[in-house]
Amino acid sequence: MTKKKNNKAMLSPATKLGMIALLIPVAITVYVLTFFAWKELQTLPIFEKLAQQKAIEEIQQHFDMDIPEKYIPVYVAAEEKYGVPWTLLAAHHRIETRFSTVKSMVSSAGAEGHMQFMPCTFVGWQHPTCSGLGKGNITKAELMNPETIAKYGGYGVDANGDGIADPYDIEDAVFSAANYLSKYGAAKGNIKKAVYQYNHSEEYVENVLYYYQLYNDYHDELRATVLLNEAK
Repeated sequence: MTKKKNNKAMLSPATKLGMIALLIPVAITVYVLTFFAWKELQTLPIFEKLAQQKAIEEIQQHFDMDIPEKYIPVYVAAEEKYGVPWTLLAAHHRIETRFSTVKSMVSSAGAEGHMQFMPCTFVGWQHPTCSGLGKGNITKAELMNPETIAKYGGYGVDANGDGIADPYDIEDAVFSAANYLSKYGAAKGNIKKAVYQYNHSEEYVENVLYYYQLYNDYHDELRATVLLNEAK
């Protein structure tokens, strides 16, 4: 049986080259348009937020516990008011209550809240029941009353303006810690002295300073990224 001849016309080399020459500008145009379209998409808020989130996650990998992003603006606001580095406040929070993840917010010695204040330190050592370690016999109403705190020279702060200085409220607790650390020199650079005043233990000081220095390595990047996210 005879094979049928293939009658399909074959493109000449010159024609192929001509087609390739025509397709190259088209391909370049498509690539350029795609590139600029992708760049434009990356400026959209959702893409910016994803990039910022990735940056935060990469930084947090250097820590044994993530610094909860929701707390960083609180630390920063306290830094702006009292001049105490926000990374030092974060370090105290990490040591005192593992960023408020402990089961009980009251220690065996009687320290209370997110930043573990002894009641006498919070409401003031001039309170008639204060002595010893500073547990005192202070009612909840007295402990959280800004007027009582002012009367007895305490460090408790009503940070959010709700009329209550509450060691169990994260803003009040962090601002109170910043107030305390500032009074003992942290705002002027006397970090070690201020930390020792917070807890008279060399081991405590060493632990807080370890995290303070660790967080300080990423102070600007973490602060800027988190606050940018908050603003959007």
